[in-house]
Formats: sequence, C-alpha cells, structure tokens
Amino acid sequence: MAKKQLDEMSFLDHLEDLRWHLIRATLGILIAAVLAGIAYKFIFDVIIFAPTRMNFATYEGLCRISQFLGINDTTFCAEEFPFVIQNRTVAGQFSAHIWTSIYAGFIIAFPYVLYQLWSFISPGLKIDERKSSRGFIFIASLLFFTGVLFGYYIVTPLSINFLANYKISDQISNEFDVSSVIAIIRSSAIASGFVFELPIIIYFFTKIGLVTPQFLRKYRKYALVIVLILSAVITPPDIASQVIVAIPILILYQVSIYISAIVIKNQKRKESKAKS
Repeated sequence: MAKKQLDEMSFLDHLEDLRWHLIRATLGILIAAVLAGIAYKFIFDVIIFAPTRMNFATYEGLCRISQFLGINDTTFCAEEFPFVIQNRTVAGQFSAHIWTSIYAGFIIAFPYVLYQLWSFISPGLKIDERKSSRGFIFIASLLFFTGVLFGYYIVTPLSINFLANYKISDQISNEFDVSSVIAIIRSSAIASGFVFELPIIIYFFTKIGLVTPQFLRKYRKYALVIVLILSAVITPPDIASQVIVAIPILILYQVSIYISAIVIKNQKRKESKAKS
C-alpha cells in the first residue's frame, strides 16, 4: 500500500483493513486447527500425554543428573506416576479434542498471524523503520516457538512431577481429569511462548520511547523480583524449579537491555546525520 493511499484512508477504511487482516489470521488458525484435529491421535498420544509418562526425555535426563550427583531417592527415576487420567464429564473428551485443536492451530499458525499483524502495521511505518524491522516475523516466531518448547520440556514436566507426587494423605489417590492435565500443558507452553517475546516487546517499546536502557538497568532488581514471582506461579513451589525457569527469563531481560541500547544508539546516529 502506497504512503499516499494510506494517508487518504479514513478511520473506517483502517478498521475495514484491520477486519480483513483479522479474518485472514482467524482462517489461518482454523485451517491449522482442522489439520491438528485430524491428527488428534498423534497430538494426544505423542505430544500431550508424553510428559505424563516417566520415559519422557526430561525425566530421563533429570534422572541421569540425579544419579550422577549421587541422589538416588528422586521421583524422576520412578517407573510410573502415581496417578491415572480419566474423563469425568459426558462431553469431556469431545471438548478436549476441539479446544486442543484450536490451541494447537494457534501455535502452528503463529507466524501467519504475525504476518497479518505486520501487514497491517508496516504501511504506517517510515521506510527506514521498515528496513530496521526486517526479520521481525522470523525472529518473533523463533522466540515464540523456543518459549513453547521451553514450557513443554521444562515447565510442564517439573509441574506434573511435583503435583503428581505431592500428598497430604496416603488415603487419597490421584485421579486427574483430562481437562486439568491438558490445561497445565497448554498454559505452560503458551505462557512461556509469550514470555520469550520480551526482547521483541522491549525493541518496540524503545522505538516509541516508552523504555530506555537506563530505565531497564535501574529497575533490574525489581524485574528480578517479578521474574521470581512469575516463576513461582508457573512452576511448583520448590527452589530448583523456580531457578531453572528464572534463569532463561533473566537472560532474556539482559538481552532486552542490549537491544534497547542498540535501538537508542541507532536513533542518535540518525539524528546526528540529519543535523549534519
């Protein structure tokens, strides 16, 4: 879309343009959801329920680490989890199928959703701003998928292992509802995916002047507290799990400071060139 055409567009024209981008993004999610729904056996048996089995890669790795450190009494080396998964409602399995397909569709179609968002925003940017934002879709998608994998392979197994072995009485047996198990896996993966978008968010916040490297450094200690609270919310209440989750988030925060500093440096360089 040419700049002149963009300037001539009314507010209602912008809304109409946004509506079509949202429709295309929704269609992309629905198509991916249909494909995920067709492959439901693979989605559930191989992906969703894999962290509920002790042969999951994360448990095997943590078991080897525990044995290497001489820790033999660990739940990571058990033969099976002390719980069963069951369905307690009439439409429970059908609902699990539909909603899991939709969330899986969103994850699969995430790059396309970003593309539609960027297609709506980019015409309003200056040429140099569009050039400096090249690779946005690729980098944002890579960060999101990295976060999803982190949530799936780190946050989810730690949560399930802790909650499955937590007991207040030997008289109580764990019989988890399928919707509850799926909710833990879904929330851990998607929440981690969005948390890993922090560098992208800081980049754009710096571009529009909402944050600066000095601001991020000044409030680093408060960010540390927030990260630890966030880690405590999405992981079991044990120190090891919280540290494992907190470390990559803190690294992302530090990376965000460097990104913010680069953006400010580039802006100052352009301003000095414009004055000369």
